[in-house]
Amino acid sequence: MLQHLKKFDWLLIGSVLSLCVISLLELWSIDAGAQIAGQATGYSIKQWIFLAVGLTVMFFLAFIDAQIYRNSSSFLIILYSVSLVLLVAVLLFSHKIRGTAGWFNFGDINFAPVELAKFAVILILAKYFSRRHIEVYRVRHIVASGLYAGLPILLVLLEPDLGSALILMAIWLGMVLLSGMKQRHLFIVLIAGVFVSVLAWSFIFKPYQKARILTFLNPTKDPLGYSYNLIQSKIAIGSGQFWGKGLGHGSQGQLNFLPEKHTDFIFSVFAEEWGFIGVVFLFGLYSLFFWRLMKIIMSAGNNFFRLFTAGYAIMIFAQITINTGMSLGLMPVTGIALPFMSYGGSNLLINLMMLGVVQNIASQTNVGQIRGEE
Repeated sequence: MLQHLKKFDWLLIGSVLSLCVISLLELWSIDAGAQIAGQATGYSIKQWIFLAVGLTVMFFLAFIDAQIYRNSSSFLIILYSVSLVLLVAVLLFSHKIRGTAGWFNFGDINFAPVELAKFAVILILAKYFSRRHIEVYRVRHIVASGLYAGLPILLVLLEPDLGSALILMAIWLGMVLLSGMKQRHLFIVLIAGVFVSVLAWSFIFKPYQKARILTFLNPTKDPLGYSYNLIQSKIAIGSGQFWGKGLGHGSQGQLNFLPEKHTDFIFSVFAEEWGFIGVVFLFGLYSLFFWRLMKIIMSAGNNFFRLFTAGYAIMIFAQITINTGMSLGLMPVTGIALPFMSYGGSNLLINLMMLGVVQNIASQTNVGQIRGEE
């Protein structure tokens, strides 16, 4: 066991642990403000529990040979099928939270099946593309892989959860590009994406989703309604200035002007309390995280491991881009968690589980145990 621990990429793990510690500090700050206001608290304690469970699972998976995922097609099919069944079940049996039927409720704990679906989609696409990397440019393989991603995307849109659907789309597009899609096929995919977007706007998007997009284009149109979150988020970020107001001293977060501050807008709370210098440090940690992932991608000895790690990197990058983009007013508000920062057990657990698989790949790469191209 000690020998295996020595092979761990501790810079990768250290960057994630640092982000999680910052998250706990911010959630403690949010809890303190909520307690004074007589609102619900306990986010930091629950996140401690989620983190403990997630780290336990991560280290467990880090010791399991990642060749299992590469060699066991039946396991991947079962995992993918289970994720689809759960996405259907959540539409039929779950209660809605903020207008979205995306969670199973177990007392104080909510489980979002879409997080498991992200894991399953990355695994099955990595398997599909790695076995067909020589002829992946063929249209039939692009269409087939699109169906693997398209089924969960459709189910997620029906919840409706536009943000998670965008993450799944980004995963598929990123992985198919890395696998060798031709430029003309990319153009066709983009045209199809525009067509699907028009259909989604006409038949799938709910009125509040359309309103969020329209108010993003013109935030002053409804400052006390659909634009309220966006405006308060930008005020929080701007008021942090260079050094920040200090932990627990952010007015937008502590005085509850900013809704969903423990989940969707935790970046805004962080920027207000830690300032520009804190934001630079935060993105420095994310940069370290992606640098280590790139090292693993470049050194992995087979396409499956490269594609899985790349899919994981794409997923995390897309979540960061959408979350910080909406907090800064650069993208519509969609309700996407900031990886390793936002409160929530499902997202944190799956992110850490996948990190465990990546860590096993890194350990094998470091000692030259990965061999052969698929």
